[in-house]
Amino acid sequence: MKSSAEHIHRFKSAPGLSTSLTFLMAAAVASTAANLYYNQPLLPSMGASFGLGEGAMGLIPSASQIGYAVAILLISPLGDSVPRRDLIGYLSLLLTVSLLAVWAAPGFGILLAASFAIGLGANITQQLIPLAASLSSAQERGKIMGTLMTGLTVGILLSRTVSGSIAEYFGWRSVFLFAALLAALFGLALRAKLPTNKPPSTLPYPDLIASMFTLLRKHRLLRESAMTGALWFAAFNAVWATLAIHVTGEPLNYTVQQAGLFGLVGLAGIFGAKLAGRLVDKLGASRIISGSLCVVASAFVVLFLAGDSLAGLIAGIVLLDLGVFGAQIPNQVRVFSIDPAAQSRMNAVYMLGYYLAAASGSAIGVKIMSLAGWHGVASFGLALACLALLHHVLRNRHSSSHKDVLSKA
Repeated sequence: MKSSAEHIHRFKSAPGLSTSLTFLMAAAVASTAANLYYNQPLLPSMGASFGLGEGAMGLIPSASQIGYAVAILLISPLGDSVPRRDLIGYLSLLLTVSLLAVWAAPGFGILLAASFAIGLGANITQQLIPLAASLSSAQERGKIMGTLMTGLTVGILLSRTVSGSIAEYFGWRSVFLFAALLAALFGLALRAKLPTNKPPSTLPYPDLIASMFTLLRKHRLLRESAMTGALWFAAFNAVWATLAIHVTGEPLNYTVQQAGLFGLVGLAGIFGAKLAGRLVDKLGASRIISGSLCVVASAFVVLFLAGDSLAGLIAGIVLLDLGVFGAQIPNQVRVFSIDPAAQSRMNAVYMLGYYLAAASGSAIGVKIMSLAGWHGVASFGLALACLALLHHVLRNRHSSSHKDVLSKA
């Protein structure tokens, strides 16, 4: 397997994307996405600070995910009508201020409101990904998306390790001060380096939002991709929102820092993202998604049978992240290829379902954990993974006559 440097070096020929700009965008995606997940291994500590039960703790990650979903609906489409560099600058300011508000939050209400605002500011990621897609050729788009999604994978998974380690020595609030400084730095760097694009749409804002639903009705492939992705991402977040609660209790009794280190195990998702990015143009999106969802389902079987042991958790998390991020690349690439003039809105429709499902998966997972324990969470995840696979296979069988340049199913 080639190194990351070799992988990204191949993008030099893509129009508008230098190696350094690709690295910057991938790093910014990683840093921004991390803000949605810093709180997950911190939930026991945050709950103790505010005297919260397990049900209330589940609202903290859900607030960020709901904020992210709202931003996808109301902010992401603006990327088709407003220069993305300007939009990213405003979002960077919002993200920095929101992180500082969590750092200083005096009560649970302020904490939830600031967590919601973090989700809004984190829409930076959903501006950078369509921008990269628009700057890349059709032949290179899978590889470009693979690179940015590698950044996304690193951000999502290392966020838990970083937050757990910082919190162990400096307390949970210090995590958000660190994140605010990082958000400010990347905001300045992106402002300086991103090109000023000419938006492809002149639709007024109300029409721009309304057109998203028109696109959803018009394109069967968009509906199928959105539903399949929503199901597997709900399952993914149910596990990660409850993992710290599981491993800090009986029988494992790990510390918050040790709980955060499971993020390193999840870095297996990088290999899934990179491999899918390389193969999507050769094997077809549908085949890769089907295979990846089989891996996700097998992960939940392992987590159910052996999730009370360290070896079982490691094996299950490796399989889960390989499968989820292996499916994400081809699913998103084919969404971007439906209508190049509406990439921001296509991505917004897709990601809206994705992160509404994430918020639901986090909240439901924590609730199931309080009622049925880890085995209940694993069973819930397995059911969702099987539904995702069944939906994907049946929908692709019914639409086999539909032309999809990226799907050979």
